[in-house]
Amino acid sequence: MGGEDRVGTLVIGGSQAGVSVGHFLREAGDDFLVGDAGREVGRTWRRRWDSLKLFTAAKHNNLPGTRFPGDPDHIPVKDEMADYLVRYAADLPMLLGAEVEQLVRDGDRYVASLADRQIVADHVVVATGPTGTPRIPDVASDLAPEIVQTHADEYRNPGRLPDGPALVVGAGNSGAEIAIELAADRPVWLAGRDVGKFPFELGGLPYRIMNRLMTTDTKVGRNIAKKTAGSGTPLVRLKPEDVTAAGVKRIGRVTGAIGGRPSTDEGAVVEPVSIVWCTGYVRDYGWIKLPVFDDQGEPIHHRGVVRNEPGLYFLGLPYMYTMASSLIMGVTKDAEYTAKVIASRKR
Repeated sequence: MGGEDRVGTLVIGGSQAGVSVGHFLREAGDDFLVGDAGREVGRTWRRRWDSLKLFTAAKHNNLPGTRFPGDPDHIPVKDEMADYLVRYAADLPMLLGAEVEQLVRDGDRYVASLADRQIVADHVVVATGPTGTPRIPDVASDLAPEIVQTHADEYRNPGRLPDGPALVVGAGNSGAEIAIELAADRPVWLAGRDVGKFPFELGGLPYRIMNRLMTTDTKVGRNIAKKTAGSGTPLVRLKPEDVTAAGVKRIGRVTGAIGGRPSTDEGAVVEPVSIVWCTGYVRDYGWIKLPVFDDQGEPIHHRGVVRNEPGLYFLGLPYMYTMASSLIMGVTKDAEYTAKVIASRKR
């Protein structure tokens, strides 16, 4: 083990949530460090599929203190977001290539162990985001070996898949977008339940009103958070009709395999050459050696503040406080709140 570094606040995760709270910590004069496992800022965005665009126009994607560049009404692509993060983080104390292998408490301090050092902090913000390890259903192992399988996390463009019929599993926003892209030059099935369409334009007035009213502090907000937990992201830019208009054939949920081919809960059997699993992620907090998780492995908190571990916070999770908590447009409010709690506890 190498040396030991001492900071007031350690932020683990250097994407939009981590750098946003870093902005507010800097404004408060805090002694802090933002660490990220990646070797470059914006890596999480840059490695997504080639045609990925943000949900909202640039004017809704401003991180605190810095306007998103370009025409405020244009929809940025993923590399624009990565470039924006690089510029945004340039003035923050960043530590890249810094994967935290273990986080423990030692007295009144937290100790984060990396491969070559330890970082000791009074406060730790876990801002590792809403994704994690790609979730692939068990049925994948029952399918014929000649079927090429990949997860949305590894999908880049249609040219990376073999020619021939494709099956996209998971009908949330990612699955619908990838299915439409693939359907331009091959037959495509989209498997999964209809997740519906988001009823408002993200960033519009009705959405902003709902986002203020439907929080985890209100009964209706808590009910929505519970109902949407673990489900696919509702369609944002697309409508269900756009999917079928592109020639994509909708089928039920993939629940098994017959003769090495995927079968659905409706009894259909399809014969794809390739499969893209758009089935989400599993967040792995096994490196956090603290009793702060529920039976499903999710952190127990209120607005990201862990009550039985003063000094530990989570940021950027789905519906952490509002519907926008895991979105670029919603992270500022949560990041500012976290920084204020840290400042008040230091006083």
